[in-house]
Amino acid sequence: MGSRNEDYIEQRAIDTANYLIENNSTIRETAKHMGVSKTTVHKDLVIRLKDINHSLYENVKEVLATNWEERYLRGGLATKKKHEMLRE
Repeated sequence: MGSRNEDYIEQRAIDTANYLIENNSTIRETAKHMGVSKTTVHKDLVIRLKDINHSLYENVKEVLATNWEERYLRGGLATKKKHEMLRE
């Protein structure tokens, strides 16, 4: 049986994965919601979750792949918005 800390980390990884999937959020948004760093979220989802719950891990991979494909669009929109605000 795992220690309390290991149990906490496993539960945090599961909760983080569920939040990411349900809200179709980014790692940054998920980290902010969970109150942890982006590095912690990434490690929970990409490294730890695979051993904890593989089917949940597969679902997370799909969301992260979509986010990866869309990140250039989000960056471009953010830059456009920034320049529009500067012009005002």
